[in-house]
Amino acid sequence: MSQTRQTPVEAGAIFEPYALKNGRGPALVITPSVLSSDFAHSARELAKCRRARARWVHIDVMDGHFVPNLTFGPPVLRKWTAAEPELFYDTHLMIENPLKFAEDFVRAGSSLLNIHIEATARPRRDLRAIKRLGVRAGVTLKPKTPVREILDVLDEVDLVLVMSVEPGFGNQELIAKTLNKVRELNLIRRERGLGFRLEIDGGINPETVALAAAAGADVMVAGSAVFRGGDVAGNMKTLRGVLSKAGYQTK
Repeated sequence: MSQTRQTPVEAGAIFEPYALKNGRGPALVITPSVLSSDFAHSARELAKCRRARARWVHIDVMDGHFVPNLTFGPPVLRKWTAAEPELFYDTHLMIENPLKFAEDFVRAGSSLLNIHIEATARPRRDLRAIKRLGVRAGVTLKPKTPVREILDVLDEVDLVLVMSVEPGFGNQELIAKTLNKVRELNLIRRERGLGFRLEIDGGINPETVALAAAAGADVMVAGSAVFRGGDVAGNMKTLRGVLSKAGYQTK
């Protein structure tokens, strides 16, 4: 495999906008959350994801202020993208003042930057600034934030992330009522003909992944459900199998 890092635009070619074809949306994406991986062997863990046919990986960036936890910054991401340059790095910025660090994360290899609506006073301006850096732009809702808070920017985003747990820590149970927001957003994009992908993060596992898909999510972030026991390939196969049995195509 080539060790030449793709440019953000090239990596973005992996991203397929939402569109109905023969009454169906695009193939579902399962994106392993690196937060649940073995940090002592990060390059090996990312390679496991690639070999398990994961095209995306989810990077949870936390600053200890916006959420009560600290994770990693651009220098760490730069090492990961160098090790596995062909993956799509779906970067979730759970941080205050996300634009302050946006360019650093793009230079480190992010393919998409996802900012919280709760962390910006001017979301349209910030989303446009991210796009000018040459990557995809997304917006995130915490579990208690209503969909109406992002209605004005849905025409601007490539992806909407619905948090189905309180952000900050992994291995939490899905908050069932957050699926109502997924349903609402799925209806809105169909009615308006919008192309944003609809991502869900928190408590996604073999018992919940089909429920999320039925609600309208088409990008599934899975952490412990993918990395549990070190069997990334087997765990990904299980998740894909559940979705296939429910009638969904995965990528």
